[in-house]
Amino acid sequence: MIFMRKSRLNLFKSTSMLVSIIGIVMIALTIIVVAYVGFSMVSSGLTNDISSGNQYDELAQLKAQYQNLSDKFDKIKSKYYSDKDSSSMDQYNTAKLELTRAQSAIDNVQSALDSGKTSTEVDSRITFAKEQLTKAQDAYKTL
Repeated sequence: MIFMRKSRLNLFKSTSMLVSIIGIVMIALTIIVVAYVGFSMVSSGLTNDISSGNQYDELAQLKAQYQNLSDKFDKIKSKYYSDKDSSSMDQYNTAKLELTRAQSAIDNVQSALDSGKTSTEVDSRITFAKEQLTKAQDAYKTL
């Protein structure tokens, strides 16, 4: 009987020790997982802030290029409208339409940045705006 009591006591001690060790390991793992998730969120936030800063710079460049091109269009507008030739006015209007499309694409980039779209989404919109601005510049060159 005494032997049985000692073995039950030893079994209880070893079982409670095992449960305590497992509990400590689980707490440690939980702390590690929470720390990793927190670190990932902070580093992701910093990366997004850096990339959005670059995207704002690119947007500013696009706006400057657009304004420069728009000024050029305004300077030659009177030349095409003073001729009263419908083909030259149509040619100017077609080129001006490309400029309007570029403006729309630039506004789309601004909207994506203001609404907090993902970096890849904003980058794709910037690429599209650059393409539209290039088309508008090419249309101006044909005038």
